[in-house]
Amino acid sequence: PWPEELPATEKDLAEDAPWKKIQQNTFTRWCNEHLKCVHKRIGDLQRDLSDGLRLIALLEVLSQKKMGRKYHPRPNFRQMKLENVSVALEFLEREHIKLVSIGECAMGMRWGCKADGREGLDGVRVSVKGR
Repeated sequence: PWPEELPATEKDLAEDAPWKKIQQNTFTRWCNEHLKCVHKRIGDLQRDLSDGLRLIALLEVLSQKKMGRKYHPRPNFRQMKLENVSVALEFLEREHIKLVSIGECAMGMRWGCKADGREGLDGVRVSVKGR
């Protein structure tokens, strides 16, 4: 149901563009596949990752490492949720994991590791930081 007067590029960038929904659903399913082993699930990416808990769980599952820093297991306040997300982002930085945005909505992770060019973590291409 697109207004005919919108140019094609505006349709592609619209909040409800079909390709965005497809990417969001694909990423959500990928996350849920990995979160199964810790009995967690994501229904809505924005809502369910906002307190940092499922993001931390996902990162721990994928890296097979613990955060190494305390976080709030029951974040009741906005500040606690922001601190949890900060813990996750610090973990990514410490592990040399870069978040890569492809287009406007897609999410990808490039995992830094010792062996350049290896496939790792379910086929996500990995490379040494700085290359």
